[in-house]
Amino acid sequence: MDLLAEYRRATLFFEAGDPSSAARLLEPIIEAEPDNASVRQLLARAYFQSAQLNRAEEQLRELVDRNPSDHYAHHVLGRTLERLNRYTDALRHLRIAAAMHSSNDDYTTALRRVETRVGGR
Repeated sequence: MDLLAEYRRATLFFEAGDPSSAARLLEPIIEAEPDNASVRQLLARAYFQSAQLNRAEEQLRELVDRNPSDHYAHHVLGRTLERLNRYTDALRHLRIAAAMHSSNDDYTTALRRVETRVGGR
């Protein structure tokens, strides 16, 4: 299997609004290359976009564990936990992302939204 060609194909599916197909193409790639953060991130985003939130959480936690300074992984993990109604868990990751990248309006908006849900703890 040509992993790069499959990754490019998965990216096209994702960008065309078909995250489920993208995820199906990415799953064997991540098995073959478990340390590839770009593939793992796209897989997590595909899971997130297709509401496979537990799978998204798994991939995002792996990204955060491997690279705690990945603000985007923290942000998407926070958003995933928010969608799972786990607001207290989400708050931690959204705060980390916002602290690392305070100029990002999406990060700040998500943080404020979840802070409101949990009463600003």
